[in-house]
Amino acid sequence: MFNASFLFASLFWGSVGLGYFIYGKKEGSWLPMVGGVLMMAASYFIGSALLMSVLCAGLVFAVYYLLRRGY
Repeated sequence: MFNASFLFASLFWGSVGLGYFIYGKKEGSWLPMVGGVLMMAASYFIGSALLMSVLCAGLVFAVYYLLRRGY
């Protein structure tokens, strides 16, 4: 289960999630905070690097899209 691609994907998406969470907290916006928590949770609970990457990339797109729409 703990191969190199899984560990790298988990480190990468967990770091991106932490960055989103910190950004949302500083800006006072709940959307990036929730997206960051979901990314960190995905990097903890999902055991496949591919599935984790697809889900987290979708979360990045969803947060970007919803912020552009004004939520």
